[in-house]
Amino acid sequence: MEIILATIKAIVDGLGATVLLPIVIFFIALALGAKPGRAFRAGVTIGVAFIGINLVIGLMWTNLSDVAKAMVTSTGIKRDIVDVGWPSAAAIAFGSSVGLWVIPVGIIVNIALLLPGYTRTLNVDVWNFWHFAFVGSLLVAATNSLSMGIAAAAIMAAIALFFGDWTAKSVQRFYGVPTVSVPHLLSAMIVPIAIGVNWLIERIPGVRNINLDSESIQKRFGVFGEPVVLGLVIGLILGLIGFWNMESKTAMVVKVLQTGMNLAAVMLLLPRMVKILMEGLIPVSEAAREFVQRHAASREINIGLDSAILIGHPAALSSSLVLVPIAILLSVILPGNRIILFADLAVIPFVVAMAAPVVNGNIFRMVIIGTITLALGFYMAMSLSPLFTSAAVAAGFKLPESAAQITAIGDGFSWIPWLVIELGQSLGWLGLLIVAALTAVGIALYRRYPAALEALAGETEELEAGE
Repeated sequence: MEIILATIKAIVDGLGATVLLPIVIFFIALALGAKPGRAFRAGVTIGVAFIGINLVIGLMWTNLSDVAKAMVTSTGIKRDIVDVGWPSAAAIAFGSSVGLWVIPVGIIVNIALLLPGYTRTLNVDVWNFWHFAFVGSLLVAATNSLSMGIAAAAIMAAIALFFGDWTAKSVQRFYGVPTVSVPHLLSAMIVPIAIGVNWLIERIPGVRNINLDSESIQKRFGVFGEPVVLGLVIGLILGLIGFWNMESKTAMVVKVLQTGMNLAAVMLLLPRMVKILMEGLIPVSEAAREFVQRHAASREINIGLDSAILIGHPAALSSSLVLVPIAILLSVILPGNRIILFADLAVIPFVVAMAAPVVNGNIFRMVIIGTITLALGFYMAMSLSPLFTSAAVAAGFKLPESAAQITAIGDGFSWIPWLVIELGQSLGWLGLLIVAALTAVGIALYRRYPAALEALAGETEELEAGE
């Protein structure tokens, strides 16, 4: 059995998301009844789109990391818990004992909930099952129980499906992605926070009237409000904040201009890559609709994808770029903070993207929600960092020389992993049973009152495939 699991894990690690996902999409499209030619083209197109998305995210990553390092150097911040970034977290998760089991466990949970109708999401984002393994690996580090780690990973898979179902309609309406859901807990964890903060803002006179969505910004500022120019302006400001004290002023000007142009490119290219992705998804969406009509006319099936399909929206990108210096500032001013950020700052768009439907793209509110989410995340990350570090050592990860402990915004700052791990660590199996029971209650409530819960996550409106 372990040989089979190790083989599956090696295939997933070796192929990577950009090769694995097209293969999975191809076979799913065939299973749903799509013609082989359309299924093949859909898989290749989606793979190409994700390669493009990753290239653009890599450009953003490089620039934000450079700005962050410059800010840290100029402010003289010294912390003993180092942000090593989500790629390191993913490597640790897949390299753990739970990582060997997580793919078959995640698939089994999805099938077990999909067939009887407890979920509407078919999660094809297999590579991102590492998020489930991450929680399991930290629980193994805390309890030395592999069975508890695997159970925690299974519960995380179910929670992800619940959030994917709950937010599907609002995500489809706001982002224009029919028959898609996003069972991605790094992004979904902001939804309850966004609902609460948005409720409070609605009750503050004056503040509730501030509306800075991308359309109103463009109307007010004309060409200077267009996403590409907005990216340029924000990039220039970030560059000035980061590189203002370079010894060579000529080099400083060059770095500032490069940062501005590169982030302008990100604002322009990411939406284009997402459009290519949607082109590939259309045949799959149509096949899914026809399949449901043939076999279960009253049910819906949504294709669960990475939240990378959302971050090209101007609201997600603009708010996240504003949050970069805020995140650095938080690491300076938060009482008792021991974490220094830079490697995972490019993950912030993933953190805030699913707040957009809740506030209808209001960038002002997204920045407030993102600031609160990150501030809470620092303390959760400090709580989890000893286990994060232990799991890393157990997986053979080499710690940075300057770090006593490590963390990452990706999962390290999320309240959902924190809650599952804390309950599992403190109460053992009883803690996991409590989380499983809460998940079951959430699924039952959504099945009983879908419209009411969907309204909390944002305005909903049916979209036809291909729209």
